[in-house]
Amino acid sequence: MITTTTDSIEGRKIVEYHGICTGEAILGANVIRDMFAGVRDFVGGRSGSYEKVIRAGKDAAIEDMQAQAEELGGNAVVGVDLDYEVVGEKGSMMMVVASGTAVRIE
Repeated sequence: MITTTTDSIEGRKIVEYHGICTGEAILGANVIRDMFAGVRDFVGGRSGSYEKVIRAGKDAAIEDMQAQAEELGGNAVVGVDLDYEVVGEKGSMMMVVASGTAVRIE
């Protein structure tokens, strides 16, 4: 399924709009990952463990959004937007939301 942040797909004609589709993923960060991220914050550098969690959340949210687009009758999603929020007690969870417009292209 073509999924894009743009409002059109070059070389393809949008023939139907099926409405807004969304996908959500809420992920928790475990204590060991938090501990190593704290060490990384102290010494500097990137936190690979958190980057993997963020990437997994993004991928899951996009997959859910694409599944909803198919349920709506679409074969592509345009205008995709990704939002990241910290939720839960003490900010222990991360929520990723992917949203876009389900469309049918030729």
